[in-house]
Amino acid sequence: MSDPIPSPNIGEQPQRLSDAIREVRVATADRDDVVVDLREAQRTRLELLAQELAPVFAEVPEDNPNFDFAISSGEQPRLWIDAVSHVTMGRDRRTYRFLRDTRLGRIVLAESTDLHAVAEQVTRYIAERIVERERFLEGDLESHIRNELLGYVTPANSRSSALGAFFSGLVLVIAGGAVGVVAMLFYLSLKYPELGIGF
Repeated sequence: MSDPIPSPNIGEQPQRLSDAIREVRVATADRDDVVVDLREAQRTRLELLAQELAPVFAEVPEDNPNFDFAISSGEQPRLWIDAVSHVTMGRDRRTYRFLRDTRLGRIVLAESTDLHAVAEQVTRYIAERIVERERFLEGDLESHIRNELLGYVTPANSRSSALGAFFSGLVLVIAGGAVGVVAMLFYLSLKYPELGIGF
């Protein structure tokens, strides 16, 4: 047998649906406030790191377009260093995580609750990227100078070189076509002697 549904006490009023909806909305708002507070706390910590790094950001050469130095909003606030690296907060909302995206996946460059330790790692990363860019630009210039000294002409600088390559290719195609025609005529003269093609 099933148990009977208990009847409300005579003196109690049944709960109204509108009251239940209001209670659920209040509980949801409280949870949302907690989420917003956590997000704001993360953003505040990232702003503290950005303030710590402000002198470093100011020293970056203005002609270097590789760095962003901006805090993005969203579900997970991030302090962007460049297009592939950023600092975000860990799951415990106290740990700074300095991450870099690579072709093989995301790697952790630094992870600490100490603001200064992460700031030092970010500073070192910025220095490495600046030196890497300088070496790349110098290496590119050195290879260009070396090519000029050895007599190489780059196609971007020499229109006559491209024109010469075009005509060389054209002559090769015409010569190949002529050899093909002669070979076909020779074959036809052997196969069909009545054509009167003689070699």
